[in-house]
Amino acid sequence: MDPVKEFRACHRYARISPRKARYVMDLVRGLPVERALNDLRFSLKRATPMISKVIRSALANATQEAGLETSSLFIAQALVDVGPQIKRFKPRAMGRAYPRIRRTCHISVVLREMMPEAKVKRDQQEARRAAKAKRRLDRGRNPAPATAGESGEKGKD
Repeated sequence: MDPVKEFRACHRYARISPRKARYVMDLVRGLPVERALNDLRFSLKRATPMISKVIRSALANATQEAGLETSSLFIAQALVDVGPQIKRFKPRAMGRAYPRIRRTCHISVVLREMMPEAKVKRDQQEARRAAKAKRRLDRGRNPAPATAGESGEKGKD
């Protein structure tokens, strides 16, 4: 059997707190690459451009090395590890100085190709999700008019 190929990319020493970056990384972990990039496009967090750049880099590695399609890849592993802390001091009143710790992190992404069964399952989920959204829109837009027989009114003769 063919071993599963993995495509990696990382951003080391990113100048953002690991805790803040993990909030965004939790949004895209396990998603197909196209959907993850689309979700990140609408996120307003500061870590979003950093994470999307790492995902695009891993995607470029996959397309250049193996010539894979974007639709066949998903985010198999998404890590935010703690980096070194930069220590600075803020001057305060009466000659004092308060420490400021600037946290950094290492952002890593691993992409894998979906198995054929997973592709079929994903397509079915997307179709169900689209049908549900369409029903929700239709329900709010034009409710079905009630007829005399269905309204519960007894014979008005």
